[in-house]
Amino acid sequence: MINFKKIFILASVVNTLSACGLVDSSTTQNNNSKQNTENVTEANQATTFARFVPERNDDFAWENDLVAFRAYGPFAREFAENAGLDCWLKRVKTPIINKWYKQALEQDMTYHKDWGEGQDNYHVGSSAGCGSSALWLNGKREPLETFTQWKILEQSPEKTRFVLSYKRVIADVEYQEKKEIEIKLGHRVFKATSTFWKDGELAINLPISIGLTTHDEAAISNWDKLTGTVSTWEVIEGYGLGTGVVVNPKRVDEYKLISSLGQKDAGHILAITKTDNKGQVTYYAGYGWEKAREITRFSQWKTYLKSFAKQASF
Repeated sequence: MINFKKIFILASVVNTLSACGLVDSSTTQNNNSKQNTENVTEANQATTFARFVPERNDDFAWENDLVAFRAYGPFAREFAENAGLDCWLKRVKTPIINKWYKQALEQDMTYHKDWGEGQDNYHVGSSAGCGSSALWLNGKREPLETFTQWKILEQSPEKTRFVLSYKRVIADVEYQEKKEIEIKLGHRVFKATSTFWKDGELAINLPISIGLTTHDEAAISNWDKLTGTVSTWEVIEGYGLGTGVVVNPKRVDEYKLISSLGQKDAGHILAITKTDNKGQVTYYAGYGWEKAREITRFSQWKTYLKSFAKQASF
């Protein structure tokens, strides 16, 4: 049986996985570096943080002082989730990832309820969630499966970077994606740089969608061609939530609002782009939650994204 009390230090997690042969030596070496083993989050200190969460269905979670997210790993392939990204809605500046998982596993305090710091009441299912990339093939969004590998590249109070690897076979063609995510202190969005391969070859000019779920028309949505921003706003359990992505407007081919047509998790707003000559797509994604008392209106959220777009690095 897993001893959950010992698993919350990142180095311990990696050592356990390495011993079982579940990560390669380069991942183990990186995650056992002095920089990462000393970066144990303090309950009263704002910081960036990320870790693999094997004790909760192979999640991978990351956060800063304003926002938190998670992606779904190998175990979740048995369920509806794929490469969609989940929002953990926090309303404190201090770290919540380790605390919420620990409370859920040891104290029966589900993170789907707000105990004073926030909650996860954001549904992902088979959707893109908040800012997932997917293939755009024959006019259809084709997400890759849950991630297969992870690697932390850098972790400090100011910035954390890591890579999640994905793959899926579609019509006898194997597609792969390595998504490098960077989250910095003080930003409501993370940066994602995804590199794609097709049957082992770098995929240049591959159509890609960057999406936000509309929760099947529960959210209102918007795009702005000048800034490359796409956004939604909906009320969940009495509080407004804005999600958004920022893409290089020069590389967006079109924006699309996809109706669910009664199919669960099918409703999206998308920015359609293509990979560059490096096989890459770069974008930003994040959220603003009314209950955190900083982003309280849709107009305010759209203004935040447009302002951020001016300083975005593509």
